[in-house]
Amino acid sequence: MPVSETITANEESERMHPSPTAPPPRVLHLTQPVDGGVARVVADLVRAQLSEGLDVTVACPDSVLTTRLRTLGARVRHWHATRSPGASLVREVRHLARVIDEVRPDLVHAHSAKAGLAGRLAVRGRIPTVFQPHAWSFEAVGGGTAALALRWERWGARWASRVLCVSEAERATGVDAGITGRWTVVPNGIDPDRFHPAAAGTARARLAPLAGVHPAAPLAVCVGRLCRQKGQDVLLRAWEAVVQRVPEARLVLVGDGPDRDRLREEAPESVVFVGAVPDASPWYQAADLVVLPSRWEGMALAPLEAMACGRPVVVTDVDGARESLPPSFAARCLVPPEDPAALAGAVTELLAAPLLRETLGDQGRRHVLSTHDVRHTAEAVSDVYRDLLGPWTAAAPGAEHRATQRVEPIEYRESIHS
Repeated sequence: MPVSETITANEESERMHPSPTAPPPRVLHLTQPVDGGVARVVADLVRAQLSEGLDVTVACPDSVLTTRLRTLGARVRHWHATRSPGASLVREVRHLARVIDEVRPDLVHAHSAKAGLAGRLAVRGRIPTVFQPHAWSFEAVGGGTAALALRWERWGARWASRVLCVSEAERATGVDAGITGRWTVVPNGIDPDRFHPAAAGTARARLAPLAGVHPAAPLAVCVGRLCRQKGQDVLLRAWEAVVQRVPEARLVLVGDGPDRDRLREEAPESVVFVGAVPDASPWYQAADLVVLPSRWEGMALAPLEAMACGRPVVVTDVDGARESLPPSFAARCLVPPEDPAALAGAVTELLAAPLLRETLGDQGRRHVLSTHDVRHTAEAVSDVYRDLLGPWTAAAPGAEHRATQRVEPIEYRESIHS
């Protein structure tokens, strides 16, 4: 049965004029990819929304994420989808339309480019739809593919009730590209109970044997998918200059991805690959500093997680990076993308300055607690849902433990035109 036939006149009326005591809505999250930062954002939102009493289903490919979501108590519907658009897109959209038909959600929340493409094609505005880019699709490709992706984003924006960006810079990139939409900015958040400081020596002693790193060696850590976006190739070029100045320094790359083999071939002996790990927090805690040399982002989670663990970070000045850092970090911790010399200089300076690292680590932790607590993020996303659906009645177990400071979403209520 087509999606359009599942929405009766009464249901449409209820959505347009909800009761002040309406039950919690049925929310359907769509996601592909199922690993990395996007998957963590989805899992964090699902956990918070289930706690709030929402009826939550997630459609995604079978993966470690589906196991995690079921453990949280969410319903999971299998959606077989490749990471990138291709010949299978028509089949994927049809499959997703059937899932939507069966779940009958009040709101669809599509994450990242692929689910955003397939989800909006399947729904086409018939159900309130939140699209969250997690970095724009046209930044990830080049040439004619980038032009095609940009045309789609301009066209597909008409089928998003709200475009939810994780940084003001991400929103500005969309506006500058000519994408028209109703925008809301909600910064990414992390769980400060999961990511917290620990004695570097203790964490290092536990992990050093696994990585073949001497516990006393200056240690830089990069956490992220091994792919062009995250820029580990730039970091390896910068690392040659770092070890010339700090010969005993070691670099650990945490993660896996399509560039793994090529990066291994390029890496010197002072670089260690530990692959994907279920929990990166011990590596943050063991690090002297954390590096993320991305080519593009919306707002990366790794620097937020590292700062929550009390570690200084060096990141490239791409979308969301400057907004994720305390103002005092900009001079030392923010470098231009694709600039190995600047990256090497910043890393070398911090590796040689333990007192400065400690000061920056303390500042970063306080900043994350005040601005990027995942509970604030989840509350702000719920506010977006309420704006689209109206109020609902929901039990909120554990509400007494919520932090008092909230992240207020920045809303742009008038359509923004190029």
